[in-house]
Amino acid sequence: MCFSSAHARRLGVHLLLGVSLLAGAAGLTGCGSDDDKSITIYSGRSESLVGPIFEAFAAETGIAVEARYGSSNDMALTLETEGTKTTADVFLSRSPGPTGYLDDLGMLAGLDDDVLAEVDASNRAGNGNWVGFAGRARVLVYNIDEVPEADLPDSIFDLTGPGYEGLVAVPGSNSSFQDWFTVFRLRNGDDVAIGWLEDMVANGSHFYPKNRAIVEAVGRDEVRFGLVNHYYNHQEVAKNGDDQRSANHGFAPGDDGGLMIIATASILDSSDDKEIANRFLAFLLGDGQQRYLTDTVFEYPLAIGVAPADRLPERPADTVGAIDIDDMAAEFKRTIEIIEASGVLDQ
Repeated sequence: MCFSSAHARRLGVHLLLGVSLLAGAAGLTGCGSDDDKSITIYSGRSESLVGPIFEAFAAETGIAVEARYGSSNDMALTLETEGTKTTADVFLSRSPGPTGYLDDLGMLAGLDDDVLAEVDASNRAGNGNWVGFAGRARVLVYNIDEVPEADLPDSIFDLTGPGYEGLVAVPGSNSSFQDWFTVFRLRNGDDVAIGWLEDMVANGSHFYPKNRAIVEAVGRDEVRFGLVNHYYNHQEVAKNGDDQRSANHGFAPGDDGGLMIIATASILDSSDDKEIANRFLAFLLGDGQQRYLTDTVFEYPLAIGVAPADRLPERPADTVGAIDIDDMAAEFKRTIEIIEASGVLDQ
């Protein structure tokens, strides 16, 4: 999909998200000297989430955005296959594993210093090849009509017990869950991690491909609990009000079930438009886009100095970022193999 400055104005970016929210102080002007330029973004974030950002960038700069959407894992594997012939300039991943995988292949370029300076060192690559731009906490969503708060679990390991038999949904093919499971493996060892996953399967856990589908299913009591990113339930509550019969539950401090996974942005080394790509990353980390990501999407902003939306709980201390990503990248494909072999995708 292509977003030109004219297209963005026709769609009414200012009506979708507000001129001040998305475009910043400069407004949606569309600089004439950039009208013949374009950038291609491979996005593991959904069109409904980042499409408005692409539209706003096109409107403000006059630079057309060509966007290709898919799962972060599929996008990374596609980029590996395309190699230096890819048309992609920028890769947005909903989780760090696919980004680290491409970095290990030598496919990512170093980012401009002013882009790297927008985020804390813990949320960017040590080699300067990617930055985090938003964070999502892993939580347990539950049906508030059927589950008393006193009965909520303290640990991810509790979900394999008889009290949760046939009641828990798992997004096994989702890249955020797969990155979480990679860290879970690295911290606990494969014997423990694979044992937990097999116990979840044996306990009758249900597979859903997407986090949002789980939140919707929990809200209508199709399933009682689900392992998801925190912001999906906030979005459904904002949309449905009291009709949304679900809430988020955070596991006890220190439990591996409550990690925060960061979304990452990187530039392909093969890109012929690295200057424009860096402009886009700077735009993504600007106050306007960071406020949109937290006030409208309900994610945790990662740019320095931008506070989370008031409705969000305190940012989780245990974050999957630069510290973990090197190990995660090396385990990217192995995690997928384990999940597929477990049978959870057939539940």
